[in-house]
Amino acid sequence: MVRTTVGVAEGFSSQGKVRDIYDLGDRLLLVATDRISAFDFVLPDLIPSKGEVLTRLSLFWFNLLADVVPNHFLSADTADLPAPFAADKDYLAGRFMLVKKAVVWPAECIVRGYLTGSGLADYQVTGMIGGAPLPEGLVEASRLESPVFTPSTKADAGFHDENISYVQLERLVGAEVAAELRDKSLAVYDAGVRWARQRGIIIADTKFEFGSVNGVLTLIDEVLTPDSSRFWPIDGYMPGQVQPSFDKQFVRNWLLSEESGWNRASGETPPPLPPDIIEKTSEKYRQAYEMITGEKF
Repeated sequence: MVRTTVGVAEGFSSQGKVRDIYDLGDRLLLVATDRISAFDFVLPDLIPSKGEVLTRLSLFWFNLLADVVPNHFLSADTADLPAPFAADKDYLAGRFMLVKKAVVWPAECIVRGYLTGSGLADYQVTGMIGGAPLPEGLVEASRLESPVFTPSTKADAGFHDENISYVQLERLVGAEVAAELRDKSLAVYDAGVRWARQRGIIIADTKFEFGSVNGVLTLIDEVLTPDSSRFWPIDGYMPGQVQPSFDKQFVRNWLLSEESGWNRASGETPPPLPPDIIEKTSEKYRQAYEMITGEKF
């Protein structure tokens, strides 16, 4: 039987699209499952090893970027698991983090270094991205002169995130926090981009979540993973066309293809993924981990 969660219900706090959260009183236990979401739907299939890739890659980045911004990580050692969870340590190993509790800021902090996805759609209609004017003549996968910070709302489960302007972000969290969210997001993205380029990967865009721990802005959740970012190979990069990817864009592309038979506008749950798409997605996640970290998964 495929595992999807741990067996301990006590302390269960919430279930996100991918993560299960357990409130331990003074800290949280985050468990990254093998679930995958696309277009705000949780798909009916699991992607083998996905939760471990998300966790292990986040741990790599938390360590590498610790001088850029504080993060919420405490431990990923199964010896530190509270007693009720010890029985599930074999399942949890590699896919859990014990983290500090944070007051979460209600915004997704998106940074775009290349024009694609909803950013491209925005540009094609308005000539801007997130309210920021861009030069004429940009195409799919164009590299932006400078990365652009484009926040969105952080919607509750069952609702869609919505892009907001920087002014709206200021109204939501206050001018001082908005500036700190923007500046730290751009700094983390810049550091991540510089590392990944040495490893043969373009980080086209990404999203971060932040909270406040004892009044200090803190990076939370995951960071620079195939779930939260678009990873493209540098080799063969060519503006004007959709790039191959090491992330869940591979799944999105299949869902939007004629082969899937799914109409995104219908509002219906996407169909099951074919076995070969599941395996290729798992392979792409593992490949992203190995290229970025230089370690065998």
